[in-house]
Amino acid sequence: MQTAVNAQRTFASDNNAGAHPRVLAALADVNVGHVPGYGDDPHTASAERAFRALLGDDAHVFFAFNGTGANVIALAAALRPHQAVICAAYAHLNVDECGAFERFAGGKLLDLPVTNGKLTPADVRGALHGIGDPHHVQPAAISISQSTELGTVYTLAELRALGDVAREHGLFFHLDGARLANAAAALGTDLGAMLAETGVDACTFGGTKNGMLFGEAVVFPRPHPAVEIMPYARKSGMQLASKMRFVAAQFEALLHDGLWLENAARANAMARRLAGRVAAIPGVRIAYPVEANGVFAVLPQHAIAPLQAVRRFYVWDESASIVRWMCSFDTTEDDVDSFADAVAREVAR
Repeated sequence: MQTAVNAQRTFASDNNAGAHPRVLAALADVNVGHVPGYGDDPHTASAERAFRALLGDDAHVFFAFNGTGANVIALAAALRPHQAVICAAYAHLNVDECGAFERFAGGKLLDLPVTNGKLTPADVRGALHGIGDPHHVQPAAISISQSTELGTVYTLAELRALGDVAREHGLFFHLDGARLANAAAALGTDLGAMLAETGVDACTFGGTKNGMLFGEAVVFPRPHPAVEIMPYARKSGMQLASKMRFVAAQFEALLHDGLWLENAARANAMARRLAGRVAAIPGVRIAYPVEANGVFAVLPQHAIAPLQAVRRFYVWDESASIVRWMCSFDTTEDDVDSFADAVAREVAR
């Protein structure tokens, strides 16, 4: 019985899903013989080429262990300790990384209240004060999440507008792409258009939430001075894998034949299906636009605990009775439909 419960797919997080079979097969394939460590191996070189095929020959890629570490080292390579990052109050960098940026990079986060999880050029301009005053941290970067922590997606126009304000004020433009694949699938665009053409200086490319066992990548879509610092920031930031081939091989599999987009599109489709089913239930309201693989819903308080016993999920905002349901690459129609039926039953009690 315990095994059956553990094997059940849930809506708690796309981190809770297992690894895609093709990723596991890639790990087994490279687990043969000896190759040089720390990325000086053919698998890492192949994965880097796969990224450049998506982004262009000027792209630079640095593999890391996890998303928090990837965010921190990317920003640490670009900023000095007296500088600050402008971000949304909901940003994972601000809320769910236990002060990692402040501790290891020494800078400060300027977190701002935003609508639907999105930072705007007006938000950024409003945070640009105290420039040149040694009594104040100096805003030097903006950081956004794509897709956002509320499941929304920046359009290409919104990204370009942020890129314009970043260039106007000499700000480093960082994008937390833990769910970048979901955003690309939602927009139906390529990475070059989303990143290089909008002015993003560096982004993390999420693998763990999209079918990998572990590993993320820091990607610079085009040349930037921070690229020269990244090898040292990655090592001092404890993100340099000695057996790099086991991270790189997963990205090789994920990027081969568009598996990264296929996985993300599947998760997004399941989120849309779930939102469509529950939105029709009296007493349920969708809290934020469903644009990627997350559904945020307002439920009657009495229904939350019984539904968590059906399939695990998190309460996002207890005071507002907002819950979060995340769909994964392996979420099925049956998972969605059976859970939506349960929602209807519990809400009606």
